Amino acid sequence: MDTQALRAAVVAEALAWEGTPFHDRARVKGAGVDCVNLLIAVYSAVGLIDESNPDYKPQWFQHREEPRFLLGLEAHGARRIEPASALAGDVLMYSYGRHAAHGAIVVDKTTIVHAFKPVGMVTRGDRREFAHRLDSAWSLFP
Repeated sequence: MDTQALRAAVVAEALAWEGTPFHDRARVKGAGVDCVNLLIAVYSAVGLIDESNPDYKPQWFQHREEPRFLLGLEAHGARRIEPASALAGDVLMYSYGRHAAHGAIVVDKTTIVHAFKPVGMVTRGDRREFAHRLDSAWSLFP
């Protein structure tokens, strides 16, 4: 599959999770997922990463200095990119608590899809609405 088709597959899979209720540490489409597990589910479904089961407490980002989410991205082969160059299927990381602790998948230049606890489900969001929290962008594509 070429990169463009793979990016489209990531976006399609991410959007297929839309409406799934937010539930910490869950990964069941239609039943519950958090932002970490949404990324794992989507990228493993299209074959970009091997499925994993990270062990974490739901509020880890409020009490730890270690950037576990970013380290997890690196461990799965993601590389940091310029946020302005993020394309469909790339990951945007947002700061909550002490560091980058919320991940979203880019749909297009203005839209992300993410499991967002304040909304209570996987939803589309406007990238500009979260710009003040943007920490970094990451890509799993060659």
